[in-house]
Amino acid sequence: MRKSTERKRPKTNPAFAIVVDGETEVWYLRMLKRNEPKIRVTIKPEIPDKKSIKEQYNLVCDLSNKEFTKVFWIIDLDSVIKEDNETPKGKESPLKIFKKYRAELKANPNIVVIVNNPCLEFWFLLHFKKTSKYYGSCSSVEKELKNYLDKYEKTQEFFTKQDNDIYLKLKPKLQVAIENAKALGSYDEENSKKAMCEMELLFLSDELKKLFDPKP
Repeated sequence: MRKSTERKRPKTNPAFAIVVDGETEVWYLRMLKRNEPKIRVTIKPEIPDKKSIKEQYNLVCDLSNKEFTKVFWIIDLDSVIKEDNETPKGKESPLKIFKKYRAELKANPNIVVIVNNPCLEFWFLLHFKKTSKYYGSCSSVEKELKNYLDKYEKTQEFFTKQDNDIYLKLKPKLQVAIENAKALGSYDEENSKKAMCEMELLFLSDELKKLFDPKP
């Protein structure tokens, strides 16, 4: 039998595209990758040119058609609610639009929607405190967070400082945060005032859970 001359394709590492609406998420994700050399996943944060729900959704759909293992969409619900409150009467509610998009994306197993209510800073807070308190704004979470993270500020310098970046500050309590986030349950479409954090969906994804899930 003649041997096949077809070359085997080299194995490639999985790649995550992560759609976010702010630089805070970008800095945090870059620090995650910088400090976890065992991660064999390319993590590429993406910010749309325009940050409306529709523009984020369009980018998620576009990236899902490219060569990414998974596409994550990290949503700060306070931004959606703010957009909703600013929408003129008679126009479709951005909150309703988001619910529709989220339902549509569930059909795609390679797309994961992560809801944080009100914002990513709530995920940071869960590293230090188990709480189901609803914070009406991101600024109120930041105020609470400063009780645990000295001199916390939303700047690139604070988030990415060499050997003292945001991920390194939080890493010792990462498992606590994962368990606290899981305890809050899933996003409730009928209750926009429910404290929510689904960041564990990233850390416990099939590609990363060997590193971050303490359970065998």
